[in-house]
Amino acid sequence: MMYGMENGITMLLFLIAIIVVSLAQYKVTSVYKKNKVIILKKSLTGQEIARKILDKNALENIYIVSVKGELTDHYDPRRKVIRLSNSVFNENSISSASIAAHEVGHALQDKDGYIFMKIRAFLVPVVNFVTYAGYFVAIISLIGGLTGYLKISLIMILASLLFQLITLPVELNASKRAKEELIKLALIDKEEVSNVTKVLNAAAMTYIASFVSSLLSLLRIVIMINDNKD
Repeated sequence: MMYGMENGITMLLFLIAIIVVSLAQYKVTSVYKKNKVIILKKSLTGQEIARKILDKNALENIYIVSVKGELTDHYDPRRKVIRLSNSVFNENSISSASIAAHEVGHALQDKDGYIFMKIRAFLVPVVNFVTYAGYFVAIISLIGGLTGYLKISLIMILASLLFQLITLPVELNASKRAKEELIKLALIDKEEVSNVTKVLNAAAMTYIASFVSSLLSLLRIVIMINDNKD
């Protein structure tokens, strides 16, 4: 009876995690597409927005390039390059301005030596190693029994949780910087601030949702390990 109840709980947690992530993804996609058709009053493309903010902050050395895909935008701190998806790079919409400014926000963090960004950069190879090693050991542990596999999964999720926890302030701070720069440099009008905020907040939701999903996965693994002991 107890086993059936715990099994039901773990399944429920799994479904909740999927729903949370799916809703967040739907929200960011929906807000992005809605504001993708709203033309910026200044009529500046994402590339132009990013370039203006970078130049005003003495970051002329940072390049901006166009990459394939949708919402594939990111800042590469090692190569000092901001990569914007084709639509964000070329279009002059609210979404393009918001996303481009957000990525510049990461470049500003890099320039200022933002502590959480430094910690995240340090954790990247550590988390990658734990993940790859975890998959390898997990396959081997399957031969020895379920408990060994679950414990390895627990370590992997904990590493992922730590990384996501550090990522949250990095992303939220980048959005904060983006909004401040857009307003300070008069790249957006007062009437556009609300929509820019919606785009930036929607993007932040995906990181929060991923963190919540990992927490639920951690709880599932703990329940399964305790159940296996019984």
